[in-house]
Amino acid sequence: MRDVIARALVWVLRLLLPARGKHTAEHPAPVETPTPQQAVNPWSKPWTSPTREQARELFRLQAETTMELGIVQRERRAAVLLADIGIDYPYTYDGAPFPAAAFVQPQTRTAMNTTGRRTA
Repeated sequence: MRDVIARALVWVLRLLLPARGKHTAEHPAPVETPTPQQAVNPWSKPWTSPTREQARELFRLQAETTMELGIVQRERRAAVLLADIGIDYPYTYDGAPFPAAAFVQPQTRTAMNTTGRRTA
């Protein structure tokens, strides 16, 4: 039984895989190897980077944006810290779903002493 299975597998493989050795019908054409090109010296090309003035303008704009983000970030952190102690901070931004007037303004609290009387 094993011999029949082995012969069937060999027959299927001969159909699927190409023949090797002397009995092949065609030989593949030789592939030409590409000739290596000489490396180009990077210093032979003209300067394509931004000029000094363009770079200064780029860094100036980046510094302004970074400073604005720092201010916004500090304001957000202050709003979180105040919210943690229960104080509403009127923090708004462009496109906010609520205006600054929607926030409840903090009212002065009166402290109570241990006897239950209010002190101002």
